[in-house]
Amino acid sequence: MGVSIQFSQSYYWLNTWILANIIQLATQDFCDRFVDWHIDPGRRLYDQMVMAARCGVANIAEGSARHSTSLETEMRLLDVARASFDELQGDIFNFLLRKNTEIWPIGNHDREEIWQMRLSTPNYGNSYLHDAAKHILAQKSKFDRWLRSDDATVRANALLVLCLRENRMLQSQIQSQLDEFRQTGGFTENLTTERLEARKMQASNGGAPKCPKCGMPMLKRMQKKGQMQGREFWGCSDYPRCNGARPV
Repeated sequence: MGVSIQFSQSYYWLNTWILANIIQLATQDFCDRFVDWHIDPGRRLYDQMVMAARCGVANIAEGSARHSTSLETEMRLLDVARASFDELQGDIFNFLLRKNTEIWPIGNHDREEIWQMRLSTPNYGNSYLHDAAKHILAQKSKFDRWLRSDDATVRANALLVLCLRENRMLQSQIQSQLDEFRQTGGFTENLTTERLEARKMQASNGGAPKCPKCGMPMLKRMQKKGQMQGREFWGCSDYPRCNGARPV
């Protein structure tokens, strides 16, 4: 597979990034309304929750922007995003414990409705920043019955479910990137392949001798060790499948 550099902001079309933005907006609203000085006199909890939501969005964006050049970096940053939503989930969980209120169990009507709510497919035009903002707000409105409730426990439970959904989606995205890496390799591997193919083409067009074993064009190489270290020789361009060699 050849090397190609993709549009770095393609994450605008990712459901993981869209849902992460919904969680960030909902967390900011939740903290403004309910994380007050009574329970957070030093404002540390407020900052930590808002920053955890922000880090989730930012790491999805940064990781996905590196898709073309480093699948490994992308997977690492998506995993950091997943950990950020875990951190946010823990703070919301503690908030509900302090309220001594019920956390929605599996089977709860509201929980299942939030879990099953589908996000619409983005349909952006040339003004994708404008369109993405409208799309995110439209998707958030599907959850506003819970996320804008006057009941803090309803908002907190809804955020818990969304964090769980986001983690599950990120897990699938990371697995997809791992499968792609297994099939196509990473940026470094593909750069090496591109370079070798280019050198084979140069050898074919440059009158290089043919390999005495397989007939492929040969490339000039340098002996890297041994008594002949530093001396040039012709090596088969199909190495390591063929180890044909001849002196320059």
